[in-house]
Amino acid sequence: MVSWSKRAFGQAAVGLVSVAALGMLAKPAEAQPAYGSYVGVGGSIGLSGNDSDDGDFAMVVAGRYRLLEAPVSLRAQAFLFGGTFAIVPTVSYDFDLNYQTTAYVGAGLSIASGSDDSASPVGNQTSFVIQPGIDYAIPNSDFVVFGNAIFAFDAFEDGGTATAIQGGVGWNLGR
Repeated sequence: MVSWSKRAFGQAAVGLVSVAALGMLAKPAEAQPAYGSYVGVGGSIGLSGNDSDDGDFAMVVAGRYRLLEAPVSLRAQAFLFGGTFAIVPTVSYDFDLNYQTTAYVGAGLSIASGSDDSASPVGNQTSFVIQPGIDYAIPNSDFVVFGNAIFAFDAFEDGGTATAIQGGVGWNLGR
């Protein structure tokens, strides 16, 4: 049997009234622009030292969708013209360093096609990736400069980690 003291009952009542008051002050959700979201193009260089010369360089198409209520972003990069096609979707945790600069660490998958003779900068088979990077929004413009590295574990059919560095310019979708 639970016994309530007058003091405990009073504290519980104050807590319930506070929660009810906050609920009445809450505003309904509204659509907001996707500040920090962008789509861009750039280049990539593979540093993994695999036997293929085809996967050393590639064109990158990159995108970021920033979730506004949490320091989380959905990101994707497509690697084109580098031996084979590869796409790398990731989810990142973002650290705003100042109003223009965001550093992040992401995790996801590298989905690549190809063989040992033809590999993208992130390998030639599906693998787990870690992606640290940084985004810089150029003040008073709609442009974003991005740069990151991708570490793709067990990314080659014959084993090994693929390492690639990307950079480019994006168009800010939420200004």
